[in-house]
Amino acid sequence: MSIAFEPKRKIFTLKTDHSMYQMMIGPENYLLHTYYGRRCGDAFDYLHLERDCGFSPNPYALAAGRGFSLDTMPQEYSGSNGGDFRIPSVLPETDEGIRGADLRYVKHESRRGKYRLDGLPAAFGGEEETETLSITLADAATGLEAELLYGVFEHADVITRAVRFRNAGKSPVVLRKAASACLDLPFGDWDLLHFHGRHAMERQPEREPVTAGIKVLSSERGYSSHQHNPFAILCERGAGEDQGECYGMMLCYSGNHQTEVELDQTGLVRVVSGIGERHFSWKLEQGASFDTPEVLMSFTDEGLGKLSRIYHRFIRHNLCCSKWTAKKRPVLLNSWEAAYLDIDEEKILHLAENAKKLGVELLVLDDGWFGERDEDNRALGDWTPSPRKLPHGLNGLIQKVNEFGLRFGLWIEPEMISENSRLYRSHPDWALKVPERQPSIGREQMVLDLSRPEIAEWMYKTVARLLRENNIEYIKWDMNRSVTDLYSPALPADRQGETAHRYMLGLYNVMDRLTTEFPNVLFEGCAGGGGRFDAGMLAYCPQIWCSDNTDAIARLQIQRGTSYGYPASAIGAHVSACPNHQTGRTAPFGTRAAVAMAGTFGYELDPAKLSEEEQEEIRKQISRFHEVEDLVREGDYYRLTEENPRFTAWQFVSEEKKKSLFTLVLTEPAGNPLPLHTRLKGLHPEQCYRLKWVEYAGCRNWTGDELPQSLSGAALMYGGLTFPRMYGDDPSVQILLEAE
Repeated sequence: MSIAFEPKRKIFTLKTDHSMYQMMIGPENYLLHTYYGRRCGDAFDYLHLERDCGFSPNPYALAAGRGFSLDTMPQEYSGSNGGDFRIPSVLPETDEGIRGADLRYVKHESRRGKYRLDGLPAAFGGEEETETLSITLADAATGLEAELLYGVFEHADVITRAVRFRNAGKSPVVLRKAASACLDLPFGDWDLLHFHGRHAMERQPEREPVTAGIKVLSSERGYSSHQHNPFAILCERGAGEDQGECYGMMLCYSGNHQTEVELDQTGLVRVVSGIGERHFSWKLEQGASFDTPEVLMSFTDEGLGKLSRIYHRFIRHNLCCSKWTAKKRPVLLNSWEAAYLDIDEEKILHLAENAKKLGVELLVLDDGWFGERDEDNRALGDWTPSPRKLPHGLNGLIQKVNEFGLRFGLWIEPEMISENSRLYRSHPDWALKVPERQPSIGREQMVLDLSRPEIAEWMYKTVARLLRENNIEYIKWDMNRSVTDLYSPALPADRQGETAHRYMLGLYNVMDRLTTEFPNVLFEGCAGGGGRFDAGMLAYCPQIWCSDNTDAIARLQIQRGTSYGYPASAIGAHVSACPNHQTGRTAPFGTRAAVAMAGTFGYELDPAKLSEEEQEEIRKQISRFHEVEDLVREGDYYRLTEENPRFTAWQFVSEEKKKSLFTLVLTEPAGNPLPLHTRLKGLHPEQCYRLKWVEYAGCRNWTGDELPQSLSGAALMYGGLTFPRMYGDDPSVQILLEAE
């Protein structure tokens, strides 16, 4: 059993294969956190000594001793307005003006299997692999109950957390904040690793010491955002890829979010993660309940690389529901950078014909196919094909594409509406707008109010009709603006704070229905590239377009940052034309392919504009990718360089350690350079590996015979490889190793 309760000492212990989580029922039934770390057989209630800390108040019943304060003891789920001045996890308020929550233990139960959440994506697991612990806390003044939910995935080394609030009182309670998880770490010196950015430069890793005060990582943009990803890591000072204690907290949510990190006066670090509170409130009538999104937590003392691989496996096996998660995905060509909005049937068929000759398996028709969509300021919401551009309709085009031997995919942006559209002229009230105020406009479009069930139903029916009437085997689901003007005419004044979260519930409902009804369709998420790259969307979409920036060298950092929490199988990555359309940079064709092979792999270009030599290179690239696709999709991923200014290297290793793909890209060539050397990881030390093939780009005077053709795993990991000198702009090398 992975969950145990010791009645005498009132200690709960949750165990995974390599970690242990502990809490206890303390004085006056306060639930205290005692330990999260390496698995062992001990109880850690002895660590937290009572002490009189100046100006930290005591609960009334414990005032005489002056040693117990909620402001100094590690809490399992922090209340508010009751003596703990640190970050609160919940902020309730009643009609009578009672604010805050003094949460006390009431009851608990454990059971086999995994809890479920109402209307929210969550990890899944059978009764044989998961257990659930439920601990109910209650506040006497407000009548609010907080059921803390823990899902223990023993062999995956993951513990999931969520909270189910219930109003057991006699009057309504409004939640002004409702976090999903609180983690108090009383001891240690920690660094915070988080992932910030902007459009076309998402998830840039930033590591900084946790210092006194509060650090808030958040998005109030209506989606998880390009700016701050809902995933953060606490790691001990000095922790690296292969050593050191690391704690991960990944919020399974695609809307407004916040992660707060506080170093308090006692040296304790508190992390609170959940829905962003700025635009949130939720009214609980008597007897009503509210589920928070789920947090995926993991601990390892084997470094950042190990933590990443834990999350990669867990997302693939216990979060992504799509059958495509474990299935070979087709190599695609997307029409966007080939034609942008200037498309018609003839151009798309010409693109399809040339793509097929190169070995491409799926053609994706991107923006511009519907309504009067000649510019990006119109027609969103009018999801019928333009008769001028597609005279034979979608069906006629798809049939011809299929005759070439290609599958067909389609781009849509169904959450948006253009003011210049038939839909807006018919339903101007469907857009999110504040009464008596002109709405803010992003990309000359507005956002549909998916908090209203009838609009979510329209969206479901619209997309479902496209899929039923046409042989569409792939959907790219885009979302190209932040959510503003939060107001829904369907909600009363005292519930307007629910609009943003109800929007997400509406979207999740539509995504759940569509992916269930059309299991054979491959859905790829997108929000201006990587603006909604989060665990919530991965529950429905096994892959997400990683960034609108397709420049291979910029992608090195974007994909590296993404890899800390998310698997390569989820990273949408394409080979694009050069000079690159976002940066103007020209990188070797082989380097562009090597970087794209660290993801789902496809193309974003017009084959007709390529030379014969480049077209032949594409054929070879696709052939090579077919050979390593299983490694990228299911293998273990290793970052071989941390902050190396000269080159970036990574590696995939099969689960049985029989096959490995190594890639290195040199970004800072130098005159009279130091030797180019790196060590591999994850191999079996006693296994002999042969270099099945070596592919290099931009490397002058290489033949491929400069490297040893056969080496042991020990030699590759402990001695490593030294490469011949690499010249030019952004050269690269790829090596496929196979066990002999």
